[in-house]
Amino acid sequence: MTAATKQRTYEVRTFGCQMNVHDSERLTGLLEDAGYVAAENPDQADIVVFNTCAVRENADNKLYGNLGQLAGRKTENPDFQIAVGGCLAQKDREVIVKKAPWVDVVFGTHNIGSLPALLERARHNEEAQVEIAESLQHFPSNLPTKRDSTYAAWVSISVGCNNTCTFCIVPSLRGKERDRRPGEILAEIEALVADGVVEITLLGQNVNTYGVEFGDKGAFAKLLRACGQISGLERVRFTSPHPAAFTDDVIEAMAETPNVMPTLHMPLQSGSDRILKEMRRSYRSEKYLGILERVRKAIPDAAITTDLIVGFPGETEDDFLETMRVVEESRFAACYTFQYSKRPGTPAAELPDQLPKEVVQERYERLLELVNRIAWEENQAQVGRTVELLVANEGRKDSNTNRMSGRGRDNRLVHFELPAGAERPRPGDLVTVTITGAAPYHLLADATPVEVFEVRRTAAGDAWDRAEAASCGIPADGASGSSGASVNLGLPALRKPEH
Repeated sequence: MTAATKQRTYEVRTFGCQMNVHDSERLTGLLEDAGYVAAENPDQADIVVFNTCAVRENADNKLYGNLGQLAGRKTENPDFQIAVGGCLAQKDREVIVKKAPWVDVVFGTHNIGSLPALLERARHNEEAQVEIAESLQHFPSNLPTKRDSTYAAWVSISVGCNNTCTFCIVPSLRGKERDRRPGEILAEIEALVADGVVEITLLGQNVNTYGVEFGDKGAFAKLLRACGQISGLERVRFTSPHPAAFTDDVIEAMAETPNVMPTLHMPLQSGSDRILKEMRRSYRSEKYLGILERVRKAIPDAAITTDLIVGFPGETEDDFLETMRVVEESRFAACYTFQYSKRPGTPAAELPDQLPKEVVQERYERLLELVNRIAWEENQAQVGRTVELLVANEGRKDSNTNRMSGRGRDNRLVHFELPAGAERPRPGDLVTVTITGAAPYHLLADATPVEVFEVRRTAAGDAWDRAEAASCGIPADGASGSSGASVNLGLPALRKPEH
């Protein structure tokens, strides 16, 4: 590789889910391992990489809109390169180059490790390179990485999915489920902890079927318990389990392993048994509610979140009211709510009775009103509690109060004030505060008594100090930390998330 190549800068733009966020960390690690450096000004990057999602209907429009904005930049500077990867690249393949011939590289979900070589080949050959592997070449977590956070990390335990949900295109793009061996996962976690990480999130399209590939149906519960034996690992989360495969041994492992957090994100999708059948979701609302009951019996303070789809083909008003009923009974701490998107290549796209946009929109707004009300009520119930927060580098709530931010063990976002004269925590440190106020998707902790407020300095805070020093920042006696990209640890915004 030439010296000029080593000077080139990059920007990675990520669309979609936590899997994509984790993949983007691998892409940045690969680029830096190959000699590229992150662009200080993204508008002047030599390479822009799009890591795409294909789940929602507007994914195509979002990508091609972004590509269109870069066409002029490519005309002005032929050395400027554009790469498109992820699920949309896996799906559209050569179509991307036909629609946007100024794109240099298209790569799929199974071969993100090929990106540096493809960029070099495109530059050398002066023509677009399209490489879409049909099966996994390297497990993503075996590739180099550059994390956005010093204190939290994603760890893939499996890739792909064996389910056949009629609305979902993921199995055809990421393939059948492939599981990593437990020893390999635990070794990665231990290495992360040695690097200062105190929170990890185990990732899989269906984490609670982990182990089926190598013949151990109880492997996921065993993995959670093994995480509890790792010294220095403060918090363990996971996403996402499938209700049909959720077993009581996982609930027991969650309840009995101190560093496994009292949170559960479990997609419901619909409360109507008829629609669940049409979706090929192999559980019914009674089973789903039964799981929640058992989780809350074992873990009374568990915060449960979910995914919901409004307007699936053929959904009647009665079907929708069933979703509203189950949501009311479930008392979710937060919900990701989506309007159904017709995705070519999925069975649901061919179903009759596709609903008019205005019907879907009206139902969506009613559902959003309900989930926001419940989230607010659930958050109001937290007022007066003393909680432990992992301090985040998500910025301050506002400059007037000089609040900092952190996540509780239940993953709720809390904006907190420092008592006068209190030690200032660093991102990755743990603080104890008292909740004084609530909104639907965040809590406030103002005026925590000095005798209650406590800062527990951690290896993650030390790692943040080292990262600040390495980037010529000023490591502070605990500055609040505005440098570096923030990490979304799982709670949705009030508005409908974009994909």
